[in-house]
Amino acid sequence: MKLTKEGRSALEQELQHLETERRAEVGERLRVALEFGDISENSEYDDAKNEQAWVESRIAEINQILANAEIIEVPKRSNKINIGNTVTVRAADGSEKVFTIVGAAEADASQGRISNESPVGAALIGKHRDDTVVAEGPTGRKLEFTILKISR
Repeated sequence: MKLTKEGRSALEQELQHLETERRAEVGERLRVALEFGDISENSEYDDAKNEQAWVESRIAEINQILANAEIIEVPKRSNKINIGNTVTVRAADGSEKVFTIVGAAEADASQGRISNESPVGAALIGKHRDDTVVAEGPTGRKLEFTILKISR
């Protein structure tokens, strides 16, 4: 899995938060829930146990990502798109969109951060300014973009 330096830093911060603050918060919730008595019908206890399972699962997932990630160095100057670049494109309908190409662990489409493994991200990798790129969208529709700008 590929990861930018910024992505690694964000995962390390999330891991620190989960291992310190969130674990302690969940532990306190479990302690309080146990004070209610019978745990067989204790929804507070069930919720806290579910949250504890999620926190521990996320900690394991982040540790796995960090242990196996290839950290990508973004070239300071390059005229072709790579992971870590922010790309401005014009869609066939004339609208402009801005994407930052990141590794899969960092992707967040709502923030314009698309994975290098996604159809659009994969189509953009290695392309240059003024190139036209065609990719298949999530609904199977063909998407066509012209690359306007590549930045770091």
